[in-house]
Amino acid sequence: MTAFKVAIPARWASTRLPGKPLIELGGRPMIRHVWERAMQSGAEEVVIATDDERIAAAARAFGAEVEMTSPDHPSGSDRLAELADLRGWHDDTIVVNLQGDEPLTPPAILRQAAEGLAAHPEAGISTLCTPITSAGQFHDPHVVKVVRDRDGFALYFSRAPIPWERDALDIETDPGHGEAWRHIGLYAYRAGYLREYARSAPCALERIESLEQLRALWMGVRIHVGVAKELPGHGIDTPDDIAVVEALLARQRG
Repeated sequence: MTAFKVAIPARWASTRLPGKPLIELGGRPMIRHVWERAMQSGAEEVVIATDDERIAAAARAFGAEVEMTSPDHPSGSDRLAELADLRGWHDDTIVVNLQGDEPLTPPAILRQAAEGLAAHPEAGISTLCTPITSAGQFHDPHVVKVVRDRDGFALYFSRAPIPWERDALDIETDPGHGEAWRHIGLYAYRAGYLREYARSAPCALERIESLEQLRALWMGVRIHVGVAKELPGHGIDTPDDIAVVEALLARQRG
């Protein structure tokens, strides 16, 4: 049985939805739904990392472990690096990052990401992907693509349609080569990598594509990419997403 932690970064600040972790879904704050998914994953420890006392108080009220972290972190990975130090986690500790606005994430893929990292000791990160089956997804810059090697390690991530079929006559057709993969932004890290990341600076590729994982590849860190057994559910980015997620949660309960 793979031993792993789940870390849930939860910030108050949000351009479109300030206080997003405390938005109520079915009468309970969103952060509680996220925490419950993490608790069902088999993790030996689940910790909410926040920079806001309101979130911390709400989380402690339903029994979660909480660590207060700096409000000045430029990324979620930096926040997790601080959390690893606060908790005294060994460099080999596997930490799964579950975003605080993903209340429909299947617990099984949290465990899958952790197991993927445990099974590949040469990797510093494990993540997941799913096949792309439509031209719309393939050409959408909001859909991050990944190209993998024969052993499932990432060669590159991009917002561009990769791998590009050079001799394709119609770029609007579905990607038929079977090598188009959508990256699912769920990560398992070794705590040692998180500390290394926090000491590093953004690289040019990361800035160009606006993809944090490219810094890891640039640093020479190997990233294993498994094919997701289940797909993550609808996340909450806008006010319109709230009603959608509430309906999906109600359907699951029913």
